[in-house]
Amino acid sequence: MRYGIYYAYWTRNWQVDYKEYIYKVKRLGFDLLEMSVIPLIDASDNVLLELKNIADSEGLALTSGYGPSAKHNLGSSDPDIVKNTIDFYREMFRKLELMGIHKIGGGVYSYWPVDYSKPIDKEGDWARSVENVRTVGKLALEHGIDFNLEVLNRFEGYLINTAAEAKKFVEEVDVPSVKIMLDTFHMNIEEDSITEAICTAGKHLGHVHVGERNRKVPGKGNMPWYEVAAALRKINYNLDIVMEPFVLMGGQVGSDIKIWHDISSGASMEKLDQDAANSVAFLRHVFEN
Repeated sequence: MRYGIYYAYWTRNWQVDYKEYIYKVKRLGFDLLEMSVIPLIDASDNVLLELKNIADSEGLALTSGYGPSAKHNLGSSDPDIVKNTIDFYREMFRKLELMGIHKIGGGVYSYWPVDYSKPIDKEGDWARSVENVRTVGKLALEHGIDFNLEVLNRFEGYLINTAAEAKKFVEEVDVPSVKIMLDTFHMNIEEDSITEAICTAGKHLGHVHVGERNRKVPGKGNMPWYEVAAALRKINYNLDIVMEPFVLMGGQVGSDIKIWHDISSGASMEKLDQDAANSVAFLRHVFEN
């Protein structure tokens, strides 16, 4: 397995220059950096190739994630939104393939964070999203990209909250590139059993996010990591494990993730670096022994 981290652990803004994070995560002992596609949307091909070349020179893999805004909602009843979203993914897949990125994950079947002040039509949105994810999944397949649908907790999404729902959704889509993405933070809220959820996802599991219940790096909380590791071994999962900690209050990241107190306890960047390095070493020990 490869072990990675999401760049936003260190930043309060989604828009960043990824170069410093490529160098940083390699130095800290990671195999890959996971990036949001937001800073890539308006980037030129030359910029994308530069990032790829830096990552290649460092021996670092890249993966991507996206929390779509409402204008990129594949479950929308507005045909213009759906058309624009499909066009968006078509171009984004081209960019990801150019960078050598072969997976994207997140609430890509809907939008994030959900506006619960508006009426929820889960049945209708589900049917529309299945149809449109099928279309996008076929586009992803053409570019050698896995389209990973993240199972989200009820406060951030309503369409897919459990591994069982994700399995049903993916089987209805029935496109090889469309897979399930599980996150221990969300599973802790919604699942009766994290290990059973992993086994339910089974062969459909394409990506895994890990983090403590309070969004700290793995190893600084009480998540049952050895049970998680055992369940992944049981289903023969050998793909990427990416930690997604959020500990900094403030900025757009803190607002979107709902970090309302300083989870880092005033940690310096050096302390954040050390915690990340210790955490990836911890994950390697747990998941490989």
